Amino acid sequence: MSSDPTDKSPRPKKTRRRVLQIAGGVLASAGLAAGGYVLWGRHRRFGREAAAAIRDHRVAWPATAPRMVIARGPDPARNVRGLLERLGGLQQLVDHDDVVLIKPNIGWNRTSEQAANTQPAVVAELVRAARACKPRRVIVSDCPVSDSRAAFARSGIMRAALDAGAEVLPPEDSRFVAVRISERLGVWDVLEPFVQATKIINVPVAKHHGETAVTGGMKNWIGITNKLRMLFHNDIDRSIAELAALMRPTLTILDASRVLMRHGPQGGSTADVKAFNTVAASLDPVALDAWGCGLLGATAAGLPGYIRLGQKMGLGTVHYRRLSPVEVQTG
Repeated sequence: MSSDPTDKSPRPKKTRRRVLQIAGGVLASAGLAAGGYVLWGRHRRFGREAAAAIRDHRVAWPATAPRMVIARGPDPARNVRGLLERLGGLQQLVDHDDVVLIKPNIGWNRTSEQAANTQPAVVAELVRAARACKPRRVIVSDCPVSDSRAAFARSGIMRAALDAGAEVLPPEDSRFVAVRISERLGVWDVLEPFVQATKIINVPVAKHHGETAVTGGMKNWIGITNKLRMLFHNDIDRSIAELAALMRPTLTILDASRVLMRHGPQGGSTADVKAFNTVAASLDPVALDAWGCGLLGATAAGLPGYIRLGQKMGLGTVHYRRLSPVEVQTG
């Protein structure tokens, strides 16, 4: 490209494809095939030997506990309480020596009315329930797509979680740790709380997504890592499934209080939002995502590829009705 400032020739448009090509070239030249990669800015190069491990956060549930609960009512906090009571309470999951991480979707600098993020009341009620179990720490964290501090604040989650007694850690207040996600994806920077936590509650929002059609619990794991995650889009379905294989949560709670039906994942217009006044929980993240897809009109045959891959990888079942979901009315 010419360095002449008077050169008015057209520049290539920076489409998503072009960005991926550029980023892919950078990583390739940095030696990705050799088992390491370079992150610009304050990050560093990691090799295979540097990778930390993420534990399996699942616990054994009583055989009598339902495998999926759906709570309906106008108050999101009451819906969460109804779910947890029907499941038998978080005390079955959380011990006094635990570090509990609650992982909402705080991807975008949007208000709660715009439904691009998890509802603050859902997060706050989970924080209160976790703190009642008296663990060592209760942390709320995520890695937004847009400006992190602005997203944490405007979403309402920062204030709600702090008021409920959680530690709230935007990426700027934490650090990243090298974690090997999968053989194909290699080693990535992951926010430290996801490595430190002994119990994790995944609490995504159900919404439309322009590339994967629907996003829920499995895709929420993209928020454990940094802005280079655009490279996941080279094979987004497989990337989501491999992240879900890495992150085995203690519990998944899907927020369908307000669902962004169109123009996701960021949205913007409240005209695109539909109030379902529903929150659901399951031990099976694949089943819960399959249920969430139905809210946006997806049929069993039309489920996103990452959900079907999750079933093939043994992460759960797409046939959520086989879990005999229990319905709870809270108001």
